Amino acid sequence: MSLNEARYHDLIDAAQQEVEDVFDDSDLDVDLENSAGVLTVRFDNGTQLILSRQPALLQLWVAARSGGFHFDFDEAAGLWICDTSEEPLGELLERVTREQSGAELDFEALR
Repeated sequence: MSLNEARYHDLIDAAQQEVEDVFDDSDLDVDLENSAGVLTVRFDNGTQLILSRQPALLQLWVAARSGGFHFDFDEAAGLWICDTSEEPLGELLERVTREQSGAELDFEALR
């Protein structure tokens, strides 16, 4: 099944909501802002994690202190997968959250 624009936006909305829920349910002191398709997580140490939709490419982009990452949705796996490392979104989020905050969070629904 080809990813159409409506499904793409539904998948991004679901992924961003899952990320917000994980941070909301954690003990981390973070600021969350979701505006115009961009979810920004601000950690108390001043670093940021940004998830943004790229509808022209049907991708989800993640910016973290360690770099920028581009994700395509893999229909067979039902996951967002990094186009260079093949790392699932949830694994990347767990890694960069640990790197930027020291916290161990579980983004199981995204890996």
